[in-house]
Amino acid sequence: MGKGRLHKHPSGRLIESLKMERVRTILTHRYPYPHEHSRHFMIAVIVGWLFLLSSDNLQNLIMKLDKNFKWWSMYACLIGFFYFFSSPFIRKTIKPSYSNFSRWYIAWIFLAALYHLPSFQSMGLDMRMNLSLFLTIYISSLIFLIVFHVIFLGLWYLGLVSRMAEKKPEMLTIIQNCAVISIACCVFYSHCGNRTLSRDKSIDRRTASWVAFSLWRKQNDDNTLISRLLRMHKFKDQICSSWFAPVGSASDYPLLSKWAIYGELASNGSQDSNIISPVYSLWATFIGLYMANYVVERSTGWALTHPLTISEYENLKKLLKPDFEDMVPWYSGTSTDLFKTVFDLMVSVTLFVGRFDMRMMQAAMSKGPDEAKNSDLLYDHLDAKDELWFDFIADTGDGGNSTYAIARLLAQPSLVIKSDDSRLTFPRGELLLIGGDLAYPNPSEFSYERRFFCPFEYALQPPAWYTPEHIALEKPELPLGVSEIRQYSGPQCFMIPGNHDWFDGLHTFMRYICHKSWLGGWFLPQKRSYFALKLPNGWWVFGLDQALHGDIDVYQFKFFAELCQQKVGETDSVILITHEPNWLLDWYWSDRTGKNVTYLIREYLKGRCKLRMAGDLHHYMRHSCVESKEPVHVQHLLVNGCGGAFLHPTHVFENFKECYGNKYETKAAYPSYDESSKIALGNILKFRRKNWQFDVIGGFVYFILVFSMFPQCDSFRILHEDSWGDRMNSFFIAMWNAIFEILEHSYVMAVTRTTICRKGIESLPRGGAIIYYVCVFLYFWVLSTPVVSMVFGSYLYICINWFHIHFDEAFSSLRIANYKAFTRFHIKKNGDLEVFTLAVDKVPKEWMLDPDWDMEPKEPFQMSHNRRFPSKWRAGSGWSEPTSTVRVVDQFVIPRTPMDPSLSDLAT
Repeated sequence: MGKGRLHKHPSGRLIESLKMERVRTILTHRYPYPHEHSRHFMIAVIVGWLFLLSSDNLQNLIMKLDKNFKWWSMYACLIGFFYFFSSPFIRKTIKPSYSNFSRWYIAWIFLAALYHLPSFQSMGLDMRMNLSLFLTIYISSLIFLIVFHVIFLGLWYLGLVSRMAEKKPEMLTIIQNCAVISIACCVFYSHCGNRTLSRDKSIDRRTASWVAFSLWRKQNDDNTLISRLLRMHKFKDQICSSWFAPVGSASDYPLLSKWAIYGELASNGSQDSNIISPVYSLWATFIGLYMANYVVERSTGWALTHPLTISEYENLKKLLKPDFEDMVPWYSGTSTDLFKTVFDLMVSVTLFVGRFDMRMMQAAMSKGPDEAKNSDLLYDHLDAKDELWFDFIADTGDGGNSTYAIARLLAQPSLVIKSDDSRLTFPRGELLLIGGDLAYPNPSEFSYERRFFCPFEYALQPPAWYTPEHIALEKPELPLGVSEIRQYSGPQCFMIPGNHDWFDGLHTFMRYICHKSWLGGWFLPQKRSYFALKLPNGWWVFGLDQALHGDIDVYQFKFFAELCQQKVGETDSVILITHEPNWLLDWYWSDRTGKNVTYLIREYLKGRCKLRMAGDLHHYMRHSCVESKEPVHVQHLLVNGCGGAFLHPTHVFENFKECYGNKYETKAAYPSYDESSKIALGNILKFRRKNWQFDVIGGFVYFILVFSMFPQCDSFRILHEDSWGDRMNSFFIAMWNAIFEILEHSYVMAVTRTTICRKGIESLPRGGAIIYYVCVFLYFWVLSTPVVSMVFGSYLYICINWFHIHFDEAFSSLRIANYKAFTRFHIKKNGDLEVFTLAVDKVPKEWMLDPDWDMEPKEPFQMSHNRRFPSKWRAGSGWSEPTSTVRVVDQFVIPRTPMDPSLSDLAT
């Protein structure tokens, strides 16, 4: 392995990149078009309203707090449930369309629940709002802004304003702006109003409050915070006097005299005043700010930072970011892909296991009877090299971000990694081995193309003549100018199928792998689902297809057994690749699988298997054999399923120590046992945010379990208890009785709660009971689903960390894209095998067009592996770029088996 240094770009490169287009992108707004509805304005209105509301009602709230504390608690709980239920939808565009309906449905249920609680005014909170004033301002604002936009578009048509005005504002945006402006005016006006009346009311309030709080304040003179809060209304009066003073008389502004209809009553309250309401100046200020902001954005800032039109920029934006797929939602109750996966699995297990096996058909299609010499299964075009770099990954095709992060690292001409005080240089692997489960959740055309091929094609582009629809009839289909596969110098790829690839009977794998010639820029000579590779200096790779049996078939066994007898030398070394790590799973499940593979290792390889690798478990672990007098069948056991799928835990396999009759010890685990255990805590904190589609199933199932406890006719008795202790006692007694009611009774319920409690369930018709069920479910579903997710997530956490069970279920729910890794091998000239596992702790979520890739000259028929910058996308931020953050998490050396002197003399 060589050592080198990281080279900086020459200064001329930097100067060359400083073009006007690059400078413009620095100033570009992060959104595709200007803000037409300011969130900052909404926040300012809400903050101002809360300040005015608290200053006017703080004393009443404190006086009535003891009496209404239970109702405020119920409000807090209801709002908390509403937040937990709606949090997965906040700031996200989610498919399918179920979520769009769900948002409106949740809001409706929330408002309906609020309606059944006591009003804020009855609890001491006076939320004043002049409805007639709101409608007047809203309609006036709407008409005014529509006229403004029509005039502005007319000016654009005449060429008097920037062409960026071509983007018409949406009507919904105008309506939102008018609503915010109207609410702001009404809120401020309602709490400030006429200064004469405000002073009178302020004096009355201070007088009343002094009597109510004089004794209490004497006992709490040292509590300066409370005393300041009680004087907030004074500060509010000062603000209102400064900001909302009258603007003059209607006689001073004849054109504005109509606004005097909202003039305040005189101080004696007997006649109308001709003083123009302050709400006019407030409204005019808001409208003026909106117009100024709109004009400036459309005519100056947007035009300077975006030289293209809106439509052109929208089309260009699609080319500036990749369209990767998200991680598979394994707990989705609305995913058709998952239902299809379940169906395919049932069909595959029923039809293919023990009845039809694609591997038998491949054996029947072999060209000759001598399996060991079959060119469809044995490839020896790499054995003449002096040394060889090659890579291994498994379990790709889940999330696009994680798969592309690994593919980008694999595609780089070299990786320079700092290790201790030196920099290690890793050339790109000439061979890529993939250990199964190419795409999730099922082997469909969509999953293979979007989740597997797409990230690899972005990382290393296929040749210019490649077409996705092409079917390779005679492989290998070599590039132009290459007469035989030994002459091809680019990267190549071989892979075996996993259990997910077998869900359709291996149909998609055969179509996309065995009858295609390119995986991005990696050449695919492979013709069957299993293979043998002869590598330099006495090294071999056996790629085994275990299908859904967890074992190889007899025809496959025959091929590898004859190969061991006829081709593999006594001092050669074999790397065995299977999809499942049977050594770990058999220990975990107390089972014994893969008997044919075990027999092959024991009776035919006879100690020549130096390394056995697998995926399926989406983490990295390596176990090495402990020295003993017993014969060693496999020296090292390695699991690396970190190619792109969700993360699996490592700490549940901490106690594995024995396989093939030999003792093994853990040499590396990524993530570490402690990290793995801490990650499991996310099931409690993040389960619902990660798996909001689970509500469809979880809420319905939970309702079925508890429906027989409705209605609780004495539930209001709990709220009328004198102390919190009595209330909690009554609550737990009611819950205890409800549990027994669920276990002992199962009956249909009535139309109304009152009728049920008065006459009993037996007196009501079945149709009315169904209506009541539906109505209760609509409310119960919203309140129960956050609880269901919390309970289910807690259950998974307890199972994985306390009992070490459900490791697949507990971590698939988290859909973790981080902790990705691949293993890079180096067969040295002396025959030793160096093994390095390179990992990325944090996978980027945002990508951008790599300027180096974009600027590099590209010849028409240039192969992508010959480019200096082969990958199209790089991380959106430098600190998360995989080529900068990749590190070595494990490394070891497998020495070449020394040649027997007697055999050496015989050969001589």
